[in-house]
Amino acid sequence: MMSTQAQSALEQHHPSCFTWALACCRWNRDEAQEVLQIAYLRILEGRASLNGTEISRPWIFGVIRRTALEHKRRRVVRTLALERWWRRQPETDLSPSPSPDTGDLEARHRLRGLLARLSTRQRELLHLVFYQDMTIEQASEVLGISLGTARVHYERAKTRLRRLLTQEPR
Repeated sequence: MMSTQAQSALEQHHPSCFTWALACCRWNRDEAQEVLQIAYLRILEGRASLNGTEISRPWIFGVIRRTALEHKRRRVVRTLALERWWRRQPETDLSPSPSPDTGDLEARHRLRGLLARLSTRQRELLHLVFYQDMTIEQASEVLGISLGTARVHYERAKTRLRRLLTQEPR
């Protein structure tokens, strides 16, 4: 069982952890909540390996990311096994409901759509740097890639997003 240090770190970083879980789960709220719960349980039970490092936000984000990837793999296998059943399900309307800030919602929806066109690594890297206020070095730790690789993906992602923003009609 982990110490109270782990519990207090999770409490301190919970809002940003939830946002990161949402990003890792492609903004599926239910899936993000499940992934976050599993990740927290692993951390608190000591099943997530620290490898001699201290409990930090980048380390917690790494646990969340790996948990989300495992969850996604299980979901894909389950989906393939039940493919016939899934095909018979009715389509659900995922369009956002209207609100007073429709322009803001439309801009966010547009940005999410453009971010979805980036590679997974580029999208995750931009999320960590811009939404979680991490340095590129911290983001590289979370993603388990070298700093040089992170810098290359960061620059490529910004360039691609800039190009997409100028090409995409509003």
